Amino acid sequence: MSHSRRLLLGASVGLAAAVMAGPVSAQTKLKWAHVYEVAEPYHTEALWAAEEIKKRTGGRYEIAVFPASQLGNENQINEGLGLGTVDMIYTGVAFAASIHKPVGITNAPFVLRDFDHFMAYRASPLFRDIAKGYEDKTRHKVITLTYYGQRMVTANKAINKPEDMKGMKLRVPPAPLFLMFTKSVGANATPIAFAEVYLALQQGTVDGQENPLPTIMAKKFYEVQSHIILTGHITESLLTIVGSHVWPKLSDADKKVFEEVLSEAATKATKQIRESEQKLADEFRKLGKTVIEPDRAAFRAAALPLHNDGSGGWSKAEYDALQALK
Repeated sequence: MSHSRRLLLGASVGLAAAVMAGPVSAQTKLKWAHVYEVAEPYHTEALWAAEEIKKRTGGRYEIAVFPASQLGNENQINEGLGLGTVDMIYTGVAFAASIHKPVGITNAPFVLRDFDHFMAYRASPLFRDIAKGYEDKTRHKVITLTYYGQRMVTANKAINKPEDMKGMKLRVPPAPLFLMFTKSVGANATPIAFAEVYLALQQGTVDGQENPLPTIMAKKFYEVQSHIILTGHITESLLTIVGSHVWPKLSDADKKVFEEVLSEAATKATKQIRESEQKLADEFRKLGKTVIEPDRAAFRAAALPLHNDGSGGWSKAEYDALQALK
């Protein structure tokens, strides 16, 4: 037998073995994209979840996590999920609401009373019903919610009441629902992608921004802002979503693993964010920042009339069900 014939035969035997072994050892590689920093609980828990899913599926799923807008900003990764260029994402509810508006209901300012109200919603049939509306439109799978924190305003001046924000150029995420807060206080909304906020503040393109305290710390916004105002105007959360090109292909057993692990990761990140949020006002004071407790009742009164003005896209029944949760 000639040398080249032997090589060919060897190669075809090897190929046959690989094909036969295929279903047993085939590995599916998935991309999980988000816009948060590597030190934040969202990322560290995503890494844990990726490892845990790999372990529990006997190495059949290898999930690579791409943090800090590496695969795009919020709007781009949501689009990527539909195109199949990313397989899983964390995304703010307001961004998923561009597809199914009721998903964004908790991003209306002061619609949630507090952390406990958020947790009640997270565990409620109402959340599953609203998520199903999104799933029916996209075929993506909504796994759960992770707490992102109460959004606070930062600025280079004191803000004590809504009137103090009149005409202020406030950076907001590029999702329509954030305009409800700026409208309630008479600020000028300036939508800017998350990765570009620090520079916009530093260069004075905007006068301020709003995010939870853990984010203000992680993104170092305090370096370019002197005042932190504890408005707590939006109780923010992230959805964990698995793409429509991935979820239907999972076996029932694997779906169970993904749901269990991703839910556990979300619960752990929620706990860490809540704990850090409660300590951070003092940390900012130690850093020499002016921390203000404004008239939250006045901010809330300014926002309430906008809740059901039709712009949010949820029904009055959904709104009432959310308010009734204890």
